[in-house]
Amino acid sequence: MVTAAFHAPAPGHSGPQPGTQRRVLHVVSSLGLGGTEKVMHLLLARLDPARFHRAVWSPEDGPRAAPLREAGVTTFVGGDLGGVAARFSPHIVHVHRAGWPQPELLRPLRVAFRQAASGVDAALARRLPAIVETNVFGRHDPSHSGTLIDVTLFVSRFCAERFARVQGIPAVPPRWRVLYNPVDTELFARLTPTPAERDYTRPVLGRLSRPDPGKWSPLALHILPILQRELPRFRYDVIGAIPEAERYVREHGLGDNVRFLPPVRDDAELAAFFNELSLLAHANDTGESFGLAIAEAMAAGLPVITHPCPGLRDNAQLELVEHGVTGLVADTVEDYAGAVLHLLRHPETARRMGEAGRRKAAALFDAAAQTRALEALYDELCPPELAAGEAR
Repeated sequence: MVTAAFHAPAPGHSGPQPGTQRRVLHVVSSLGLGGTEKVMHLLLARLDPARFHRAVWSPEDGPRAAPLREAGVTTFVGGDLGGVAARFSPHIVHVHRAGWPQPELLRPLRVAFRQAASGVDAALARRLPAIVETNVFGRHDPSHSGTLIDVTLFVSRFCAERFARVQGIPAVPPRWRVLYNPVDTELFARLTPTPAERDYTRPVLGRLSRPDPGKWSPLALHILPILQRELPRFRYDVIGAIPEAERYVREHGLGDNVRFLPPVRDDAELAAFFNELSLLAHANDTGESFGLAIAEAMAAGLPVITHPCPGLRDNAQLELVEHGVTGLVADTVEDYAGAVLHLLRHPETARRMGEAGRRKAAALFDAAAQTRALEALYDELCPPELAAGEAR
């Protein structure tokens, strides 16, 4: 058996006080820079260390490990999840996953805590942890391992409503709940200009995604010749380009208008990227189960243009972008290009939408508020007196 590498919090953190904290173990597939890992990081680093002994397990190391340890979070990398969980003995396990069956994340917990034997005594039952999942894509897990989940957190109301419609399962508390993904709205408020200060007359739009063809729509490219014809000096800043995009720009003579930029490493770099823009152009034919880039752009005071996705595809982008309020929704290439031109030619409209988006992000997605809501859920599942009772 491969033993997990244990990494204690960085020096300067006193560590847990025995008997005074509930042990919380977050489980994630990697410690990379993806959106799921970012959400885990924002929540776990903000949990009150006086109330919770915070830890994370991942099968792979990554760039989020060091800042988590600096925030006082214990990290376990690799090894057997069940063995780690048995040793750490968490009161709460919080799994971040797609939502469909992922036995590699749940089966080890079943082996460690939920033995199939029918006669589980009351003392052991009290020691079984509550298991929470953040269900990233709003999918259903009918497997035996899926029955371990005590509470499912959907990342948008869209995901919860689609789940209920497709599965015929009422997605209501206490079993099913919505907790929006967190955004560091305080950081974006500090590092980006207010909408009153931002210059929305600059003909600069931006796009942000992973360099994954599944995160692109032809809209993101086919609008460009129209913009070049109508606004020759416009600029399009792109993070997450795919080869097809680079080829399209080259073949259509758009090199003077489009800049392909490297990935950002943190929210400070993301804020600097947003500071160059007058709007965010979101176009993704897969759709969004939440839309973290959209929420972050809203927190920075940018109006967002997006489009609907057909059928049962993800459509939470329409939950974030309210047409005519926080941005514009367009169906066709012509409508999408027209929406971009309208905002660039009407800066006061863009400013009004930027202000509405910033207010919405602060009200619904603020990382500190989302963490307090998560702490309240943990209190409900494992009341503080439980740890105090163990100490006695």
